[in-house]
Formats: sequence, C-alpha cells, structure tokens
Amino acid sequence: LYMDKNQIPETVRTIHLIAVCGTGMGALACMLKNLGFEITGSDHKIYPPISDFLVEQGVHIMDGFDEAHISDGTDLVIVGNAVTRENPEAKKMMEMGIPYCSMPQALNRFVAENKKVLLIAGTHGKTTTASILAWMLYKGGMDPSYMIGGILQNFGSNYRLGDGDPIIIEGDEYDTAFFDKGPKLMHFHPAITVLTSVEFDHADIFRDLDHVQAIFSRFLKQLKSSSLLLAFDADENIRRIISSANCRIEFYGSDVESKWRLGDIQIDAPWSTFEVLRFGQPYGCFKTRLVGRHNLFNALAVIAIADDLGLSTAEIGAALETFEGVKRRQQIRGHKNQITVMDDFAHHPTAVRETVAAVKSFHAPRRLIAVFEPRTNSSMRDIFQDVYPLAFEHADLICIRHPPLLEKIPVAERFSSQKLVADLKQRDKDAHF
Repeated sequence: LYMDKNQIPETVRTIHLIAVCGTGMGALACMLKNLGFEITGSDHKIYPPISDFLVEQGVHIMDGFDEAHISDGTDLVIVGNAVTRENPEAKKMMEMGIPYCSMPQALNRFVAENKKVLLIAGTHGKTTTASILAWMLYKGGMDPSYMIGGILQNFGSNYRLGDGDPIIIEGDEYDTAFFDKGPKLMHFHPAITVLTSVEFDHADIFRDLDHVQAIFSRFLKQLKSSSLLLAFDADENIRRIISSANCRIEFYGSDVESKWRLGDIQIDAPWSTFEVLRFGQPYGCFKTRLVGRHNLFNALAVIAIADDLGLSTAEIGAALETFEGVKRRQQIRGHKNQITVMDDFAHHPTAVRETVAAVKSFHAPRRLIAVFEPRTNSSMRDIFQDVYPLAFEHADLICIRHPPLLEKIPVAERFSSQKLVADLKQRDKDAHF
C-alpha cells in the first residue's frame, strides 16, 4: 500500500522507520516524536552519536533488520532510500499491506504541509546555505522549522519544529526510495528556491553531467510561477538550464548584471567582512566567521532570501555575526602546539579545491596539511581521477587515504589513491599515500 502524501491516513498514530539512523531519517523520527506520534525505528550497525540522540528523544531503536519489527499495530512505515526491496522489514510490510511512504513524502505530509517551503538545492553548499538561513530567520523572529543534512552549532541539532510560517529544507537530488527512483527534491513545491551549483556527482545513480542537468531542469519546470528562484551566476550549467524555470528569477554572485553581488572583501581572522550590492548599489556591509569566497556566496543567497521575506540589514548582520557554523563544515576540532585541526566534509573535487584554497588564504602564511579520505560513492570511483590533482594546489603537504569501502566498487571503476599521489608528485607537490 504505497502512499503518496495525500493518501496517508489521518488516523496514523504508530510509525516505524526503516534505516532510522540516517541523518534525514533520524531528524524526521525526532520531529514525528515531538509531534506526538509513537515512533520506532530499526537500522544496521547502530552506533553513537545518532543512536544516543534518538534514544534521548524517546525513539525506540531496534538493532538490525528483522520482519518481527513490523507488527499489526504499525499504522505507517517510512522507508529510507538505502533500503532495498529485499530488506526483510520492507518485504514484511508489503506482505501485510501496511501503508508505506518515503522520507520526503512523510516530511511533506506531517511537517511541511501549510508552511512556506524554502528549498536549498545544488551540488555544493546546500547544508551551509540552509544552516545560515535557519539561524537568520530564527534571529529575525520568524520561528522557522528546518531539516538539514548537518548539525547546526547554534542549535546543536539538524532539525527544528517552529511555529512560524517558513520551513527550510535541503533539496537532495539523490534518489528517494526503492519504489521511487526520482530525486527527493522533486517532492517539494517551494516558495523560494536557491540553486547553488549543478555538477556531476552521485556517480552511483547518475550516468553523466547531461543526466544531472536533465534532473535539475525537470525540477525547475515544476516550480510555481509565483515562486522565486535564486540562481548562482557563475555556474555555466545553471545558465544552460535556467530557461526551464517559469518563475521569478534573481541571480546572485559576482556578475555586474546580477541583482545581488559581492563587493569588496576583507579578511582579518577570524572575521571576513564583505560588501553586498543590490542592483549595483550598496546594500550593506556584513561580518562573518565563515571562511572562503564560496561561503560568502552562500551567505549572499541567504541575504537575498531574508530581504525578500522582509528582514532588515541590521537583523541580517546580527545573524551573520553570531552564526557558529555547521559540524564537519570547516569545523575547528582543536588547537595543539600551535597546530589547528579542522574537519570538513568536502569530497567532490570542486568542493575540495574551494575548501583548501579558502583555508589557505584565511590562515596564510601557516602551512596547510590536507588529509583526504575518498569514501563517497563518487569519490571512490575513477570518474574524477584526473581532476583531483588540481584540487590540492594550495596545500603544502597532502596525505591520501586508501578508500575504506573500495570492495563495493567494480574493479574497473575504482579510484586509485596511489595514482593520485603519483600525479600530485608530478605537479611537484609533497604527497603521500
């Protein structure tokens, strides 16, 4: 009994989540628990911190997947996108005829319904952009809800249920579930959308760049004419598909023709101070602890949304100055013997390049040691093998780890850490495997 969001019964009280320990599924479980539903969940290899976090929220977690976890008392099952059709709990729910749906459908039905959806989409920068927006609207008194793929340091959580009209959602282009191979973001009808970038990624589900562009083009076509699309002006792939959108479009970035543009930038660690121009005229000057020009573009998109929603430049500035960042996004883990240790999730070569360059420029002339672990579905494949050497240009010492899960990838498609190190040495870089 597959349910779209409009078919989910009003009588639902007991909900089970298969693969509950994923970032999004865990957040959804907590949201539903806070809304008064009885929640259970199961997953393979349950471990802290997500397991502890869910237990603290009153979510009953069962270790492993077992058909016994599905009972007659279950009103609805929410299926994570990592779950296959052969999962014993998925097979059991279908045998019993229990209603089931995907994570974005449940989010729409129980949380986002009747709220103003603000969707952050694109290959890079979604989590940081969405997090800045969540904090800014909170500081501006709009009491937003949000579900984001990272832990906001200001809140200590990747979700929030607010009483205000806005809900901020990270628009993931990854597929939805085994019964719905379309991207998650297609399930939402936002009032405002940010499109940060369009590049080839997720090589396990997308064939090539044309496939990725087709997906985003299809998403743009479904945007309501009354909605606002904020598009990054320096992305050629966005320019190629922007005509698909039949809504209000505003560009942001550094193009003189764009409505929203970065002006002068000054770095005085730990602060970045930047000027914002609107229609070429001074709009405001802001301070943030965010590092790198790419993050200032993320902040610029948020400023454009905040302005559209009626926040003042003073409210915008106060939020930017007090934004504490996102865990695993240039997160400072500690200082020892004048060495700063930073953790970052960047894995796509573009994200690695921008992060390494930003950190080097911010902390110059200190030495930068880059330790890279290729562990995503794309970075463990050889599709970016010849691109990665360019991503570490600003690092002084580079350590490349052997991919930890390489057995999941066909031999002919595997990324080679040894080859990357050899290519880096050819560029006269101090690199080690």
